[in-house]
Amino acid sequence: MTTRRIRFSVVESPLGPLLVAATARGVCNVRLGATAAELETGLRTEFPFAEIERDDAGLANWAAALERVTEGRPPGLELPLDAPASRFRRSVWEALRAIPPGQTRTYAELASTLGRPRAARAVGQACAANPVALWVPCHRVVPAAGGTGGYRWGAERKRALLRAESGRARALRDTCPAGATAR
Repeated sequence: MTTRRIRFSVVESPLGPLLVAATARGVCNVRLGATAAELETGLRTEFPFAEIERDDAGLANWAAALERVTEGRPPGLELPLDAPASRFRRSVWEALRAIPPGQTRTYAELASTLGRPRAARAVGQACAANPVALWVPCHRVVPAAGGTGGYRWGAERKRALLRAESGRARALRDTCPAGATAR
């Protein structure tokens, strides 16, 4: 059996320290926290049998892309994903990625989009299990009762992400000619 090798980087973002971790196949973990040490400890706890090493230079482009997301901007590149999931969870994550920045959906709306209108709770569980925050934007799902709801990385971070995306989407709408597509 081979040991899984995971490289990681921690950068400062508008939401605080941001950790990006990757295998040779792609991004396997993205987390937000109070300190770089806390984030590294969380990564090592989640992957106790992996060989983990810091690689700021090797992951600089991916970390910068995710930092742009914290600012409400598009990442500027496509990140390969290496996060095992059931078919249902993967379909939820794909549906989350299809929600345009600056918009939200309720858990029930997302479940209906997937053709499973009674699976709102399962959608919530898939969001909670999302190991790649920001890249899979579970922050765009809100409760039907109103408000922003919970977020693994803190409700204030969720509100900040939604504000940043909403502000950028509004600015793009205001500056793009009618009929043009903002990117």
